[in-house]
Amino acid sequence: MFLAMDTVFDQCSIAILDSSGQVLSSRTEKGKREQTQQILPMIDAALSEAQLQLADIQALIFNRGPGAFSGIRINTAVVQALSVAHDLPCVGVSSLQAIAQSAYEQHGLTRLYSALDARMQQVYFGQYELISDNQTGRHIMQPVVADDSDSTEQLLDYDSQTALNLPIAGNGVPLLALQDQQMCHDDIWPDAVVIGQLGIAQFANVGGTEAAQALPKYLRNQVWKTLKEQGKA
Repeated sequence: MFLAMDTVFDQCSIAILDSSGQVLSSRTEKGKREQTQQILPMIDAALSEAQLQLADIQALIFNRGPGAFSGIRINTAVVQALSVAHDLPCVGVSSLQAIAQSAYEQHGLTRLYSALDARMQQVYFGQYELISDNQTGRHIMQPVVADDSDSTEQLLDYDSQTALNLPIAGNGVPLLALQDQQMCHDDIWPDAVVIGQLGIAQFANVGGTEAAQALPKYLRNQVWKTLKEQGKA
């Protein structure tokens, strides 16, 4: 059994899944103001609904970002604390990969860009394509590394244009300069079920990490300076 969580996409979302990715319990509360107060009671409620305890969980899966700093911090801190307290491995899933996976499941897209508003005139950005996962048998959207980059995730300035005329998914779509007839889906909001299913595939292939290695992905190097510049710290 796997416990997945997300507080990055302006929500508090919890899911419990079995090793095949079937959902045993899931719940999502929209909005980010009460995430700190919501997440632990929601985990308890999901476990109770699935008639499980944390001792029955094989791994903890979380949205590692990139995305909102406070949301990343909340679910990373909770995962690390539960991991230490119950000796459970952790699996971090990319928010951009989750957007791509949701776009595949909702719209059948097999090659696309993910774009998430990063504020400060930039978007978090990545390219993905569908791969059949040998370990789980599931179809998983995997990152494509650009020829001029060593990273699958990057920051892109507002009004930038993509190299290829591929569909784009995520709330960063309206902030980019679209090519002619470029397909876009700016209403994609993955929940913990998607995070969990991606994490299960990742765990089957490479395993998990200990709490100290369950690290967030911010992309910006000066996170605290960025918050100050936004008037949030």
